[in-house]
Order: sequence, then structure tokens, then C-alpha cells
Amino acid sequence: MDSHYSNTIEENINALFQTLEQRVSPQDMTRIREAYELAKEAHAPQKRKSGEPYIIHPVAVARIVAEELELGANPVIAAFLHDVVEDTPYSIEDIRNRFGEDVAFLVGVVTKQKEDKNVQSKQVENFRQMLASVQFDIRALLIKLSDRLHNMRTLNSMRADKQMKIAGETDYFYAPLANRLGLYHVKTELENLSFRYRCPREYALLENRLEEERRQNAPHIELFITAINELLADKGVEVRTELRYRMPYSVWRKMQALKCDIQHADGKHYIRIIYPDKTDLSEKDMSLRIYSILTDRFKERPGSVSNYIDAPKENGYQSFHVKLLSEQGTWEEIHISSERMVRNSRLGCAAERTEKNVKAWLEKFKEVLKDVAYHSHEIEFMDGVTASFYNDDIMVFTPKGKGVILPKNATALDFAFEIHSHIGEHAVYARINGKLASVKTILHRGDCVEIGTSPEALPDEDWLHHVSTYKAIRHLRSYMAHRPTIEYKRCPHCHPLPGDEVIGFRSDDEKITLHKRNCHEAIRLASQQGDSIIAVNFEENEQFFYPVRIRIRGIDRYHLLIDLVDCITEKQNLSISKLSTETIDRIVQCTVDFSVHSADELQAAMNSVSQINGVDEVYQIVNDRH
Repeated sequence: MDSHYSNTIEENINALFQTLEQRVSPQDMTRIREAYELAKEAHAPQKRKSGEPYIIHPVAVARIVAEELELGANPVIAAFLHDVVEDTPYSIEDIRNRFGEDVAFLVGVVTKQKEDKNVQSKQVENFRQMLASVQFDIRALLIKLSDRLHNMRTLNSMRADKQMKIAGETDYFYAPLANRLGLYHVKTELENLSFRYRCPREYALLENRLEEERRQNAPHIELFITAINELLADKGVEVRTELRYRMPYSVWRKMQALKCDIQHADGKHYIRIIYPDKTDLSEKDMSLRIYSILTDRFKERPGSVSNYIDAPKENGYQSFHVKLLSEQGTWEEIHISSERMVRNSRLGCAAERTEKNVKAWLEKFKEVLKDVAYHSHEIEFMDGVTASFYNDDIMVFTPKGKGVILPKNATALDFAFEIHSHIGEHAVYARINGKLASVKTILHRGDCVEIGTSPEALPDEDWLHHVSTYKAIRHLRSYMAHRPTIEYKRCPHCHPLPGDEVIGFRSDDEKITLHKRNCHEAIRLASQQGDSIIAVNFEENEQFFYPVRIRIRGIDRYHLLIDLVDCITEKQNLSISKLSTETIDRIVQCTVDFSVHSADELQAAMNSVSQINGVDEVYQIVNDRH
């Protein structure tokens, strides 16, 4: 082995062992050293795409597991051995005999299974295998994320097509998974590395622009941070401050969301104010005290406060955010956090490993995955997973104050299905902060949402385009798949209704189009394509409504419009979707859109309207032609 590589491996392994010796028993250190020696021996003939010895990779993964995620002995051992079964003659049985059942389980989960020719996508099956491990433990996922993180950090040695495949997997699955696990730093680095390899030119351009902007703004930001430190020190508040720059991918995503260039994208950095865990005040009170001191000196941007202490994100993230106007005239984003909050945002689900915390988190995680797996015939498995795990989330509230966590850009429909599928399926309207709104309205953090329902209301076809949560997508797809369908296509010219005299024409693709027998298009087709004519019985179905439009002309009088609406909605029990009216020289003309089940129902409605005092003429409009 090249002496350069040998020195690098030696330095890394010594640093890892020194870290672990501080927190694991001597017996476990012996097992860890043995695992390293086994990995070193097993991978000895192998090299990475870069030409370096393969053992560099498992050592790097073990360091991430031990140092960045602070996991214990068995996950570190599994990290050393995670590729041994897949790439060398050693078996799971060998691992089990030498290091025990727990290590064998962890290695087994992160080992890719042999390809099944009947499997549609090996990638998806690997994801399924990993996620299935959650029913036992989440450590396997953390090892796999560590493996992916090191692979992404060293992706430059791969071919461009391989880079795109791995980067695509990372952005679509691993980064959202890291986010769901609360591993904010892992998620951010994975997203950014994926962007770097998917769009290298765009990434480089953005990175250079950000670096240039940082150099220009550094003196002003330093002055602002100095002012904050002096202000809090004068008040006897012990803190430390950090200036954190957001990655190019985060800035790019904000540019896409705001449809702006880099110059006009805000939030390219933030200032973190961190106070000790042990203070005389609670975390919330301490955060509010710092907030109060700062806003006595600096102007606060209205509506900029986000209290993630009382309302943590779904992944457990907590902090107190506010934007302040610096003396240089720029709005600066401030995150006020305890040392505990900062540590938890780095370690996520691995931070507070009390039995109660891990159990509660696992139960929620497992229920989502169990539901996704069970309904995978109705919704793509990966679509279901990413819809459940995806990035930013918001908290909204029921009128009784119960918090509901939804993904960013979720709608009132998502909220309705999150409360209960019955409420979602029969939703009619929403009241958002007391104001009437469509159920398709996008929600924002802190909204108070109430859903109005009706037993007769059913989902509209376009609702699937206005939901983003897994629950809503799954329920709507299931509803759409199981409702009866119309086997015929209706002519766009004559719009036949059940009960009309109709005729069908079979097209080359075997689809049947219905026409009224007096339709000019049907007459034309009959003269040219007579052999395609088929007899059809177009019967009424109570589950199908068909939109119709009628026009009414008559003599204007007091109460005429009310009588007209009452006739259609109350007497005929039909829902009006649109009504327009115009009166010229006391002659009124109304156009009414509503839906019916059949031609007989339409005729009954028109007959009833014609009996209204003052109505002179009622007729159906087809394509706005009499």
C-alpha cells in the first residue's frame, strides 16, 4: 500500500479510536479494533474508483457514525463491516459468530440484496429494505446515511452518469430522510452535494457569487454581531454567537421559490445566538429575555417571529427566530437557541436517546411506513415516502388549539385529510383565521383552520393537484380508483345526457363517442364512417352529474330572481354553479349553470322554471348556441 495512503488511514483510525475510548468500555474497544482489522483484511485487494485503498471508505463511515452522530460501539462496528458481506467472501453468519446478533442485523440491513429479475426497480427495493428495518431500530438508517454522506463527499471520482444517478437518489430519498430524522446538517450537506454534482456549472457560478457577496458584506455583519455581543454582555447575559452561511443549494431553492435572482434572495446567512443549558430561566423564558433585550435596541421586522420552542418542527427542531434591522439598514435573521437545541439540530433523533423519546419517534415513523407499504398498490412507494418525509414543515391549528404539522405549501385539503379521511372526502369550504376560503388555499405557519363539510359533498377530480401530504394523496387516489367511470366519451358539440336519443361511434382506438341523433357531427360521421356506428343505451346513474346551461327570458319584476333560484335549488334540489343576469328596458335575461343526472331531470327543471310568473322563454344552451 502507498505510504501516503497508509499514513492517512493510520491518522484517521487513531483519531477515531481516541474519540471512542472516551465513551465506550475496554471490552467494546477490543471488539471495535477487531472489526477494523477484519474490514482491513477483507477489503485489502480492493480499491475505490479514485484508486485509493477501499478500507478508507469504511473508516470514514465509522468516523461519521462515531464523531458526527455520536453513536455507540455496535453501530461503529457495523460501519466498519457494512460492505464486507456485499463485496467480499465473508457472510452474515461470519459477522454474527464474531460480533453478535445486533451487529449482524445492522450489517444485514445496509447490505444490498441480490437482484431479483421480477423487481421493477432495484433502487426502490433497496429503499424498502432499509425502511423496513425501522420496525427494529433506526441505527441502521443512520449507518446508511453515513455511508451515503461519505460517498457524496467523494463522488468526484465517478463518471458523470453515475454521479447523476447517485445524486438523484440522494436528493430524492436520502436528504428528506435525514431531514425527517432531524439531522439538519446531514440533510443540508447531502442536498448541497447533490446539487453540486447534478448541475456543476450552475453550482460553481452560484458559489462564486455567494463568496463575492460574503466578502463585501463581512465588515457590516461583524459590526452588527459586535453590537449584539456588547448589548447582551452589558445586560449580564452569557451567550456565544455564530455567523452561519447557507449552502448554495439552499439559496438556489429560495431563488426558485421567490422567482428572483441571487441579489434579491434574502436569508443567505443567519446569526445564531447560543446560551448555556443551565440558567436560572427556562429555555423559553431565556430566549424571550434575549429577544426583549435585542428588540429594545434594534427594530423588529413585523411578522418575522417564529417560535419553534413551543411548536417544534416535525423532526424535533427547536429555536426562536426573528429578523432585526441592523444599523447598516439590512434585515438580519437571528436564531436564539440553547446549547441543547443546537446539539439536537445536529444529532436529530440520535440526540436524546432516552427510551421514551426514541419509542415515541419510532412509533410515528413506523406507522407512516407501514401505511405506505400497505397501500403501495395505490400509490408509488417512493412518492408516498417522500411525501411523508419531505423538507420544510409548518404548524397550523384547529379552532380548539390543537397543533397539526404539515409540509410547507400544504393546503386546507391536506389539513382536512390529516384530521380525518371522512372530513377530507366531504370537505366543502375552509375558514382560515376566521375568513371563508377555498379548500385549495395554501396554508401558512400559525393559521387557524376550520373545515366545513357536507354529507353530500364528494371530492372533485382536480383535488389531487392541490394536495401534497401522503394521507391526502392516498385517500384521493383510492377514491378516484374505486368510483364508477363513464365508459363513453360525450360529443363536445351536442353534450348528450342520459335519456337523450343517442348513437355511438367507435374510433380506431376502440373508444366510443356518444352523440345526440340530431347532432350535425353525428350526421356527418354517419355519412362517412357508417360502419363505425354502434347502438348504445345511455342510462342514468345517480353518482354522475352533467353540467348544463339554460337561458331564461321574461318580464322583470320584484322577487323574480329569488323565485328562479328557489325553483332550481329548493324545488328541483339542484346546485347552481353560476348565474348571470341582465335587464334591458324591463326585459330580463338570465343564464344559469347547474348539473343534472339526465335529460329528463333537465327538462323537469326547465318546465318548472317556465311556470314562474313573468318567465316567457326557457331553453338549453349548448356551446353558447341556441
